[in-house]
Amino acid sequence: MTKTHIRFASAFAVLLCSALPTMAAEPIKPIRSAGNGSWSATATWEGGKVPAVGANVQIRTGHTVLYDVQSDAALRVVHVAGTLRFASDRDTRLDVCVLKIQAGDDFSEDGFECDAHLPAIDADKPRATLEVGRADRPIDAKHTALIRLVFAAGMDKDSCPAVVCCGGRMDFHGAPLNRAWVKLGANAKAEAREVTLAEAVTGWKVGDRVIVTATTRQTKLAMPKKTFTPSLRGNGQTEERRIRAIDGTKLTLDQPLTYDHRGDGDMRGEVANLSRNVVVESADPDKARGHTMYHRDSAGSISYAEFRHLGKEGVLGRYSLHYHLVGDTMRGSSVVGASIWDSGNRWLTIHGTNYLIVRDCVGYQSMGHGFFMEDGTEIDNVFDRNLAVQAFITKPLPKQVLPYDKNDGSGFWWANSANTFTRNVAAECDEYGYFFQATKTVDFDPVLKIRQPDGTRKAVDIRTLPFVRFDGNEVHCQRRHAFNLGGGAPFGTPHVDGVGPDERHPFVIRDFKAWDVHWAFHPMSPSVLVDGMSIRDSDYDIWRAVFKGHAYRQLRFEGVPERNQYFAAQGVRPMEDAYPKPLDPIDDRPPTTVITHLERLSDGRLRVRGSTADNGTVKRVVVNGNEAKALTANFAEWEVVLEKTAKVTAHAEDAAGNVEKLGHSVTVAP
Repeated sequence: MTKTHIRFASAFAVLLCSALPTMAAEPIKPIRSAGNGSWSATATWEGGKVPAVGANVQIRTGHTVLYDVQSDAALRVVHVAGTLRFASDRDTRLDVCVLKIQAGDDFSEDGFECDAHLPAIDADKPRATLEVGRADRPIDAKHTALIRLVFAAGMDKDSCPAVVCCGGRMDFHGAPLNRAWVKLGANAKAEAREVTLAEAVTGWKVGDRVIVTATTRQTKLAMPKKTFTPSLRGNGQTEERRIRAIDGTKLTLDQPLTYDHRGDGDMRGEVANLSRNVVVESADPDKARGHTMYHRDSAGSISYAEFRHLGKEGVLGRYSLHYHLVGDTMRGSSVVGASIWDSGNRWLTIHGTNYLIVRDCVGYQSMGHGFFMEDGTEIDNVFDRNLAVQAFITKPLPKQVLPYDKNDGSGFWWANSANTFTRNVAAECDEYGYFFQATKTVDFDPVLKIRQPDGTRKAVDIRTLPFVRFDGNEVHCQRRHAFNLGGGAPFGTPHVDGVGPDERHPFVIRDFKAWDVHWAFHPMSPSVLVDGMSIRDSDYDIWRAVFKGHAYRQLRFEGVPERNQYFAAQGVRPMEDAYPKPLDPIDDRPPTTVITHLERLSDGRLRVRGSTADNGTVKRVVVNGNEAKALTANFAEWEVVLEKTAKVTAHAEDAAGNVEKLGHSVTVAP
């Protein structure tokens, strides 16, 4: 760990809520659970009284409490040391200042006392658990589970309100959707109340909030508060509506559209559903926003949950959804089908965390970068089929790990490319759709200790690490960059300074699409292999590239002004016949596998599902000696059904003969 990272970790040693809400003139003693039972039952609580407004509450170790009420009585602190389970057969609502999931029966309001150095979890003891639905038993679609993070006088605005998991299990699972977002299936004209989807959707309901993304780039710019840089905030053509009726692929909206939206051919907008029936929100976002956080050795996953009006603008580490210095300890966790919108500070931050699966999520309107990897150590994370809309420019955060990051509005931002990006779309973000940015500065050395495929750690310049996979990504309606690979724009921004992967392990970019943007592709990194790129209706095709060890084929440029066709102007031609020359790439990297779901079937067998990522072709995924069935291309999603077992172990092999050394093992609950 570098000095920079030590300083950053130390800043979190005293975490969250050093001053908590003062809701009453006199201190309130914690109300502790007396045993298992329903929240609404007096027998569940010591003293025989159900917690009332302003109470401190503790679910004690070994106790399971069913949260079965819909209450606006704001609680001060709820400390879950046992299990707090939300009822799935009724509407529930919990208003709370601090909700922490942490083992131990000591109660305090001085902070969570958890950081990157939590002791190892004892596998023989039950975890502290917050369960708002389960993956195999989500909150019923007829009902809603709502957690509202409240503010009151005396609150530390930089840290509270919050939901924080310190080595416990935190699960949020709402009613599933077959897709959180889809492409338009036909043009939608201004004044129309009806839009056609490219495919049928399930789980979408009348009353749901949807967005229809912009398909025309805007150049009119606003001046946001607290910055001096123009922003699209308030000037875009992405539109919010409610669903009034659903008939197959037809959605009727509550209000007519204001703008035209393209929905045919290769250039189509998207329709995304923001509504879920499991919700975490700030009660008064104008006064004080809340945030959510997982710490090291925690567990749990998220599916089809909504995180709205969260994220503290300008405050380091206080994001809408945050995985904080987790390392490898949460391998198996996933965020699927989540809606994260109106964020004051990013949608999802992955900080010092590996193996997280992020799939089919919608991020809409954030201050600063949206889907964000924070310190350059993050590897083997998967971003698959996510939609990033309107990440807005703001100021850099105080004491941020990477000092060169301007936080200027990227849909996807990272400093270590050893991750997977597939089938994602970014639209109408202020500065970048996708931005890889890593450089050496006085305050940051990009040579970091990075985990290797065999589990050892090695000092590596993160600028030299290629993608695990970058396939099928798209960006549109960017007023500036679609994809900046190691570049230094705007002028003066630090860049990779000529450092990149070697020619046998290049950046490989497949089937990338950019349309209606200013700068489509800005590759400053050496050793880049492009296999399929479509650029349409853009001001520039490939801009100020450093053509060192680059190979291109299957390029398609349309609607780019001739004077701005930089690729041709530099005398560079795709070498279709010799491709992939001048590069001579090899595949010597093994796949990585994550078990994401275990489901007990009625006959006692176990359905196992997971994800595998590889830079080449996956040959097989083996689970307890059985070959899994691919659910999507290249085993990006797979499943297998096993006989009853106490432990599940999975690993993958690829067509080049690489075998995964660090397979994933999961103990099956009784």
